[in-house]
Amino acid sequence: MAALKYAGMDDTDSEDELPPGWEERSTKDGWVYYANHEEMKTQWEHPKTGKKKRCAGDLPYGWEQEIDEEGQIIYVDHINKRSTYFDPRQAFTVEDVVIKPKRYDGNTAALDILQGRDLSDKVVLITGGNSGIGFETARSLALHGAHVIVACRNLSRANKAVSTIQQEWHKARVEAMMCDLASLRSVREFAESFKSRNLPLHILVCNAAVCTQPWTLTEDGLESTFQICHLGHFLLVQCLQDVLRRSAPARVVVVSSESHRFTDLLDSGGKVDLDLLSPAKQRYWSMLAYNRAKLCNILFSNELHRRLSPYGVTSNAVHPGNMMYTSIHRSWWLMTFLFTLARPFTKSMTDHFFFADPPELPIQLAHRHGHQLFVREPIFQAQVLVVPPRAAAGLRPGGGMVCPCVVVVMVVVVVVGSPVLSCGCSDHRGHHGGC
Repeated sequence: MAALKYAGMDDTDSEDELPPGWEERSTKDGWVYYANHEEMKTQWEHPKTGKKKRCAGDLPYGWEQEIDEEGQIIYVDHINKRSTYFDPRQAFTVEDVVIKPKRYDGNTAALDILQGRDLSDKVVLITGGNSGIGFETARSLALHGAHVIVACRNLSRANKAVSTIQQEWHKARVEAMMCDLASLRSVREFAESFKSRNLPLHILVCNAAVCTQPWTLTEDGLESTFQICHLGHFLLVQCLQDVLRRSAPARVVVVSSESHRFTDLLDSGGKVDLDLLSPAKQRYWSMLAYNRAKLCNILFSNELHRRLSPYGVTSNAVHPGNMMYTSIHRSWWLMTFLFTLARPFTKSMTDHFFFADPPELPIQLAHRHGHQLFVREPIFQAQVLVVPPRAAAGLRPGGGMVCPCVVVVMVVVVVVGSPVLSCGCSDHRGHHGGC
């Protein structure tokens, strides 16, 4: 039954159990018949219910029907690498199809959440898909038929990840493309290359990140943690926004973190200190830089959802889980030590899924004192995040949504080779020059 689990066909109907000596089989075109081994005869009707049945729909994704050397029909499950004489569709014949609600918790694996789904009509782009959470997301979606593109700065590692997935399922449609979020030029070139292929884009997962890095500046003159974790993704989404709208329904998933709560962007006078976004070396602390970038992710995702949801494009910022053991802590030995200590008590990278294709998001939102709050409910052990009231204090002109130019919904615009923090709202167009 394990092979049927990921096909979404692991349930059986006990009322249809056959008498001893009977076997259920199916023809090549999907009709079910019953073999009585004691009397050496077959019939179309179920020996107990008297009903005729046929298999519903096509074979699950990853399955193929073949003929063995003896002329017998066999069913090959390429994902789980096994074969059987049992037609997997017989677990759900047409009269038995019942869609049951499913419950997920922190131990639910991504493959379980995607169980029975056919994503062969979806195109997915994942940044940082060569390792960690990004790789498991790419793997899970590719094994269920999606055309997955992993966008990475290191093509050799990305190609190795692609090869690993294709070894698991030789028909997986997964490929690697070059995109360095530390270079705005590279982001633009990637976007143009993607657009030139005239592909749709149904799911964009902004996953790539760095943490606990020493202070460095990118080629654009910006602090690297902030640019890689946030501004590079911001520009990528802006460049692909028209593709997302044409592909609707589509979604953007921004991988943030609960650590966004442990920072703020206000100076001692309660005003936004823009210098904290890309700080000088003297004001830099790696964890604070990471936390600020994650806060920016949430502000950006919220504003993006407000602007694009009328066009069928949704956006969610998610928290993947606490202290998940990936390579993100590789730059600082102390964080590596802490993650290693916590590893036995945290979930693995396979126990997640980032809103790639749920029918609805089980989220409850409430409004209190003008702030959008999240009523916490587990969603695949990831959580939709919104900016906390304290961090957002003073950032909402007129009590409305966060101004797109304040804090991090600011986009980096390259003007004559120089990065400029700018916006397009009427309140600030005269001051910043607009986007």
